Amino acid sequence: MELTAIPVALEELKSLRELYRQEMNCQIIHDSVHPRPGWTMEYMLHADRVPVGYGSVAVAGPWKEIPALYEFYVLPYYRSRMFDLFEILLAVTRVTKIETQSNDAFLTPMLHAFARDVLSGSILFHDRITTNLSPPGAVFRLATSADALEISPSQIRSHGIVEIGGVAAAKGGILFHYNRPYGDIYMEVSEPFRRRGLGSYLVQELKRVGYENGNIPSARCNPKNTASRKTLQKAGFVPCGHILVGSVST
Repeated sequence: MELTAIPVALEELKSLRELYRQEMNCQIIHDSVHPRPGWTMEYMLHADRVPVGYGSVAVAGPWKEIPALYEFYVLPYYRSRMFDLFEILLAVTRVTKIETQSNDAFLTPMLHAFARDVLSGSILFHDRITTNLSPPGAVFRLATSADALEISPSQIRSHGIVEIGGVAAAKGGILFHYNRPYGDIYMEVSEPFRRRGLGSYLVQELKRVGYENGNIPSARCNPKNTASRKTLQKAGFVPCGHILVGSVST
């Protein structure tokens, strides 16, 4: 069986990427890289000239200096040749870096088979627990244009403020850089109001806003950021994976 990897336009991968999304069934951190002009190189994988999968390499933004293979998918019937197809992809792309989320059943096995010095860049969280936090004096409200959050008008409905005595103590929102309906929650608590549970309360309320808008809240944080990790866990988020990065030899 002749195996090949050939550069193609993103449009040619549309049906295969939909299959990949369906099988992942979770927030896909690198989903938004594909449509950004000039950010990615796409490759169709063939077996005897039949399209059987694809691979994607990020070449701009954070990956401008060191391009990274960040997505890999093979149709079920051809998965007995996944390692062979991946070797072809590595040879053609000549990448020296692989970046994937650990709950990706396609690229993660390749990462551990072909890469070295694998490290975690972020902990991924999904929502599993409903909380009922209510810090004394804290009031949550949706953000308005008067809050000057430096966001577009279309993002206002997914952002919120926590006030203490009428003063904005914390702010945050849900970002949609990934595959909808998944949204990534972020928050920030002003220094004078920290260590009062306001961050977890804000995350809790942003989760509620997300569900009310038909979204699925997700989150992530740096593995070394213990405070952020505890804030997310207190608000009902549970770890579900890591963003892993490893080096490969060409």
